[in-house]
Amino acid sequence: MHVAPAVPLLQLLLLLGSRLAAAGVAEPPLPAVVLAIVARNAEHSLPHYLGALERLDYPRARLALWCATDHNVDNTTEMLQEWLAAVGDDYAAVVWRPDGEPRSYPDEEGPKHWTKERHQFLMELKQEALTFSRDWGADYILFADTDNILTNNQTLQLLMEQGLPVVAPMLDSQTYYSNFWCGITPQGYYRRTAEYFPTKNRQRQGCFRVPMVHSTFLVSLRAEGTAKLAFYPPHSNYTWPFDDIIVFAYACQAAGVSVHVCNQHRYGYMNVPVKSRQTLEDERVNFIHLILEALVDGPPMQASAHVSRPPKKPSKMGFDEVFVISLARRPDRRERMLNSLWEMEIAGRVVDAVDGRTLNSSIIRSLGVDLLPGYQDPYSGRTLTKGEVGCFLSHYSIWEEVVARSLAQVLVFEDDVRFQSNFKGQLEQLMEEVEAEKLPWDLIYLGRKQVNPEEEAVVEGLPHLVVAGYSYWTLAYTLSLAGARKLLASQPLHRMLPVDEFLPIMFDQHPNGRLISWSGSHKTLRDPRLYLASSSGHSLQPQPRDEL
Repeated sequence: MHVAPAVPLLQLLLLLGSRLAAAGVAEPPLPAVVLAIVARNAEHSLPHYLGALERLDYPRARLALWCATDHNVDNTTEMLQEWLAAVGDDYAAVVWRPDGEPRSYPDEEGPKHWTKERHQFLMELKQEALTFSRDWGADYILFADTDNILTNNQTLQLLMEQGLPVVAPMLDSQTYYSNFWCGITPQGYYRRTAEYFPTKNRQRQGCFRVPMVHSTFLVSLRAEGTAKLAFYPPHSNYTWPFDDIIVFAYACQAAGVSVHVCNQHRYGYMNVPVKSRQTLEDERVNFIHLILEALVDGPPMQASAHVSRPPKKPSKMGFDEVFVISLARRPDRRERMLNSLWEMEIAGRVVDAVDGRTLNSSIIRSLGVDLLPGYQDPYSGRTLTKGEVGCFLSHYSIWEEVVARSLAQVLVFEDDVRFQSNFKGQLEQLMEEVEAEKLPWDLIYLGRKQVNPEEEAVVEGLPHLVVAGYSYWTLAYTLSLAGARKLLASQPLHRMLPVDEFLPIMFDQHPNGRLISWSGSHKTLRDPRLYLASSSGHSLQPQPRDEL
């Protein structure tokens, strides 16, 4: 059900405040809010989480911090202590419930395994925060998990304006996961509904009544019925699963308190939970990917300056160079790409792309470039553009450097790459497997558009590699010295066509190869031929491309 609140409280307060100020009367204070922070093994996300809280556009004098740590084995407690020492005096009140020595729960199989005792302890902590908020006289309490990053600094105001008792900002993730359910079974389990995906994908927008919100949500402590809400102990009639989010959903239902999720704004991001047998490293890798997604979709996450973080150690991952082709006139794309590589700890080197806008016929001739006579784009029928000439020359300059410096193997990126999760780990594993199999290779696509839908043959002994068919895009690939020499030996500047049409010709997969008029025989271009494979499990997704 879509809700249109009759009289948003915060709007009334702001309107009244402006009128009182004009009349020389003191403004009424904004609602008091408690931020409940319960952190466990959150070293990987805590700096960005705390940075987001710092940037909330709300007076800190009207905010209280209720902080607890829970059975940590990492640096979470020290991080929170450091942050509170730096900013705590800015807030109206601070409650600090640190965990003691690093420890696990009894019968816990790993730090991501949820036991009954762990659920109960979390419920008790959240109940303590809720009780403190009521005793302190707060108007609201915001629960926000430490891997939920509120990049929208207006989140508090936007939620308060709805005038709802329990309301969640819908958070984006790397998958279809989010912080609400649209359906729940009579036994308290998740139920699929037709409304979930249109809501998650924002095909319908607004604030919608749902049976469950979790991870990040705002509770109005003045709203009717919310005084009955509790995390622990569960309701006397409770028979659903022993889980804090389900216990709270039942409490809302029993108290007749409506629960809503709002998606008309982009509020922030949440990390997808790892499975119980996965590790903190798996969770860290997932969170890095979430940072990269925020860099693309915006607004980006920003870490707190008041928290010490483990130093980054960028490497070339065994490559002689990691090239990043980037237009100087697109500093936004360059910055995003370099930030992405930094987060993944990849040491990249920018190569200024040849800007097609600066090229004219005289310059092209002076560079020794002859366009392929009669070339037409196979889809649009147009001739080669100046942007495509600049793109080819940008890649060609790298091939020349590889040969001039005798670089054994290099990694090449364009600056419009969108990375898959754990890109670095998967690429390192792939190259180790290629080395172990002693595979002779020239070029490996890491991101491409497979033009033809036919299934491609898997490289023997390497299940993550296929022999590439006709492919477009050169947004990411690895190149060997032997491959670079073959590319240059074909003298492509004397018969130039787009680089992503040129490569399929080199490995004999262009469907119109025999129809293209080359000066010299076809064998001149294709011999020595380019051995090329594509990673079927390590592809990258491009962003919408601007013409180089």
